[in-house]
Amino acid sequence: MPRRVMVLGVGSFAHAVMTILEESGAEICCYLTRGYGHYGPSLAGTVFDSEKHPSPLPLIESFQPDLIVPMSIAWAEKTWAEGMGTKPILSPVGKAMQIEISRSFAAKMCKKFGVPVPEFFHADSREEAIEIINDNPRPYVLKNPTCSPFSPVHTIVCETVEDTLGWIKRIDDSEGVFLQEYIGTAEAGHFVFINEGEIQSLVTNQEYKRSFTGNMGPVAGAPLGGIAQTDPDDQYGLAEQLILPLKPWFLETGFRGPLQVTAIQKEGKWHAIEYNIRLGVTTAALMLRMLEDPLTNMIDLVENRKPSIKWNSGHNYGCTLTLAGQGYPFVVPFIPSLPVDVKTPLDCDLWWNEVDLENESLCMASHQNLDMGHRVCDVNAFSENLTDAIKKVYQNIEKIRCLGSYYRLDLGQSLWPPGRGF
Repeated sequence: MPRRVMVLGVGSFAHAVMTILEESGAEICCYLTRGYGHYGPSLAGTVFDSEKHPSPLPLIESFQPDLIVPMSIAWAEKTWAEGMGTKPILSPVGKAMQIEISRSFAAKMCKKFGVPVPEFFHADSREEAIEIINDNPRPYVLKNPTCSPFSPVHTIVCETVEDTLGWIKRIDDSEGVFLQEYIGTAEAGHFVFINEGEIQSLVTNQEYKRSFTGNMGPVAGAPLGGIAQTDPDDQYGLAEQLILPLKPWFLETGFRGPLQVTAIQKEGKWHAIEYNIRLGVTTAALMLRMLEDPLTNMIDLVENRKPSIKWNSGHNYGCTLTLAGQGYPFVVPFIPSLPVDVKTPLDCDLWWNEVDLENESLCMASHQNLDMGHRVCDVNAFSENLTDAIKKVYQNIEKIRCLGSYYRLDLGQSLWPPGRGF
């Protein structure tokens, strides 16, 4: 009997995880957590709309999944979260979630265990934030104190004191503001599995978070591109410097699940800027293809066994590019349901995001919560070396046409290797 998996999510990220795990032997379904991005997941398995099913608990009782894969931590805020109990969810629970949920908690814990972090402050209001900046004049990255996809403040990277003071006056401070010292652009991430204090390194990755080529424009809601490399030996030292020192806390909280650290290198030393306790929006689809048996590895993890990691040959490097629709990521006047055409079949992964079928033709979705541009799809490619992976992803994304769409043209030109930065 096949193992059963339920994904909690929408769009290209859910589409990717569902498809890869189904190909790995799972019987798959998806609990759609938002009102858009349903087309991709519907291609991969049975889907359940949260608007029709306010709680997934009855579905879980009926489906009896061996693995539940949340694509964000938003599930922990729901009224039904306590009912998850001992369900086989691919995430740490309880106090162990605080490393992602609370930025101040994570930063203070890092200081306690000697993990380098940028200088940081928590302010309850913009007035308090202005006082902090005046007393400690430097550029800051502005974030919401609590990490959530629905946070009133999304990441704003300020490179001068004047930038910071200008933005502080315009942000929604209803939940306060977290100020994190801006220390540069030499950014990378590292992904591990953790169980009973045992830490297994998996991949190192980098994300292209700004909207336009040349690292221009605003930080988008999700990265516009990324690179991942199999890295079980932690060759860049990210796990050694930023994850291993936290082992006592992992043991204390019973941390079991995935963990990704994002860091910036300053003066030759990595500084942790964020921790995530889920597969991650760009890492998941790349890493799961790199693993020879991702289904078994993740079920082993939630069932309290050490995963036996093996790698797919020819998948040392993975690249992802997002095809962004006209207007993205800005709020703009209503955009029509423009057609999306795939001119010739792709020979790599294609994961659909905010698209729908209208009269049996694929088009940009028209039922957005806000009038803004769309993320149309993600294209992922792999190779034994980075150069060939990059070449392949660009050859394939050129096969997709949608009026006014764009993608970043600088994948790999300025970020790799980790620590180099822009």
